[in-house]
Amino acid sequence: MEMIIGGAFQGKSTYAEQNYPGVQWVSGEKINKEELFQAEGVLGFHQYIRREMQAGNEVKELVGELIQKNPGVILVSDEVGCGVVPIDAFDRAYREAVGRVCTELAAYSSRVIRVVCGIGTVIKDA
Repeated sequence: MEMIIGGAFQGKSTYAEQNYPGVQWVSGEKINKEELFQAEGVLGFHQYIRREMQAGNEVKELVGELIQKNPGVILVSDEVGCGVVPIDAFDRAYREAVGRVCTELAAYSSRVIRVVCGIGTVIKDA
């Protein structure tokens, strides 16, 4: 597993597509759980988490399932924990869930790249 993370609109998707040209990318905004477990690369992984939570689904087990069922996936996700804490309870829970899921997946990942202004910096290479 590899992860590409960074703030919104920092060029993560472009970076991923340019640096992993053979990967078939899918959108986290559109895929279902079965497609997630089959995907080579997921752009907007944080959007998948949001959709699952909006549907009332628990995401605590997602980390273990993803590691077991698709350990080679490349995940591209926004860092959503920076900035002002949202007033809305759902948005606070979503922000926390993305942070917790991505933290656990980053710990498992062999490589984590942070992208700022379109420039990728390897922050983990195990």
